[in-house]
Order: sequence, then structure tokens, then C-alpha cells
Amino acid sequence: MTNQELQSIYFGAYSFRETEDGWLQAFQYSDAQMDYFRTVFDFWYDRCMASTAKTLEMTTDARTLSFEYRIVWEGSQDSFELAVDGLITEIRYVRDLPKKGKMVWQLPAGSKKVTVYLPADATVLLRNCELDGPFTPARKGAKVLWLGDSITQGFGPLRSGQTYVSVANRLLNYDLINQGIGGYVYDKNSLMKMDGYTPDKIIVALGTNQFGCETMKDVEEYYETLIGIYGTVIPILCITPLWRGDVPDGLPTLTRFCQNVKEIAGRYPNVTIVDGFTLVPHLPEYFLDNLHPNGLGAETYGRNLVEAIRQLGF
Repeated sequence: MTNQELQSIYFGAYSFRETEDGWLQAFQYSDAQMDYFRTVFDFWYDRCMASTAKTLEMTTDARTLSFEYRIVWEGSQDSFELAVDGLITEIRYVRDLPKKGKMVWQLPAGSKKVTVYLPADATVLLRNCELDGPFTPARKGAKVLWLGDSITQGFGPLRSGQTYVSVANRLLNYDLINQGIGGYVYDKNSLMKMDGYTPDKIIVALGTNQFGCETMKDVEEYYETLIGIYGTVIPILCITPLWRGDVPDGLPTLTRFCQNVKEIAGRYPNVTIVDGFTLVPHLPEYFLDNLHPNGLGAETYGRNLVEAIRQLGF
């Protein structure tokens, strides 16, 4: 399979770039956005190029799928995962893999839908993808731009196929670009028109990293900028921050912040609001660190979010 053919089954990317030695890298941000991150914070810049929510997806009769991979940056050690007809069938943890190698996946007989989840918190390059049978690229639904912080990027479950975005999208089948980035906040400067790309819907899940701020100016300017770029026709879903158990004395402040976010986002006719406190139980069993949902918490978050999206008609 050529890299051009590989792109036909490679989802979650805004653009692609090929190195001189044939490695294909996918990007979810524009060059201008990545240049911005480079100037303000290395932590954000490293993560803006991660393989967040990127997948290989197809329907195929093949019995074997393989590709060469190269991990060029690693934040936390999550996984490559294989799903067949929506069920995760194999997990390969980054901690157990060399930084460069060939990955071979054995597939069951017959026609099936195949998804390979790439690591959420590492930057992975691919080349020489092979299938020993015919394939048809997956058919996706609405184009969705998903904006958020480390929870949206996928930190917490330490499994790429078990982030709340992955859980939700197995049911929603969005053609998504995930611009979640660890440590991020309501920052209007990262919002830029991406040439050639207009989403059908936008999801915003930010705020947990700045709930103690003195004013709501950043949130107000963020939504002003977002609406300025995309207008008031494209539906936007605002997910307020989740419960945090790591700051028990700060919960009243967090609650007030969430109420203020609801008030600001609610000023716009195309913005629908989901209360993040209703999506994951307020119990440490659902969190890695009382902040980031673990596997159980992410499963619960993703499924409750899908239910909310369906009830709201978003």
C-alpha cells in the first residue's frame, strides 16, 4: 500500500507529511497553530503532534494487516489497539514495544470492520502498510472538531481505544479531528481558521486546568473567537469540567466556574451545554488520580456523553 493509499484509511488527521525516507506523519493542527504552540510552551508543542484519536479504519476480507511504525515522541505509555466489528480484540502497550518496528495483526475470516487505534499520547509515524485482501475505507458521519485538554487528548485510561473520545466515537462514528492537548486551557490564540476544513459540529471540553482564575475573560474571549471563526450556524457542544476529587477544598470554586462557563456559552444560540458533573460518578474508583478518568471512568464518560448528545439532538 502506498502512503497515498494509506491516507484513505487513516482518520483523525487534518494534514499529512511524508519524510524523505518514506514515513507518513499525520497532524491534527495547522502549521500556524503548531507554530503558536512552539512559541508559548514546549509541553503543548510536543503534544500537539501526538497521534491523538487517530485510527486506521476499513472493511476488509483480509486475514493479516501490518505496517511499520516509528515512535518519535512519547508522553505517557498507552497503546496500539485492534478492534474488529467494534470489539477490542488485541492491545499492545507502548511500554513493551521498541521505538521502531513492524506490527502484524491477525484478523478473523470473512468481511469485518477493522479499526487500529494509534497511541493517544505519543507521536507515531507509519509506512509500508499491507493488507492481504481487498479493503474499503470506513464511511464516517459528521465532521467534528473536538477541542479540549488532557482528558480529551486521552490521558487517564492509559489505553488509546479506551479514552472517552474513543468510547463515544465507537457509537457516534464521527469523522473527528481531536485537538485535545494535555494541560490546555481556554486560549483564544490557538483558535485559527484551518484552510480547507469546515466542521459540521464542534465539541469544547475545557476548563479543568483554570477553574481558579480570577476572571472569566479567557472563557469569554475564547467563545467570541470561536464564534467569530465558525459563525452561529455550526452547532457547538460545551462540556463543562468534570468533578475533581484531588481538590476537595476547591470544589465550591470549581462549581462556580462551571456555572459561569454555562452562562457565557449559553449566550450563543448555536451552543448546547452538557454539565460535566453528570457524566462521571464522583468517586475515586472512576479516576486514575482523582482528576483524569481511568478506564472505567472513561467508559462511563463516553457512554453518558453519547446519551446526552442523543437526548439533546446535537
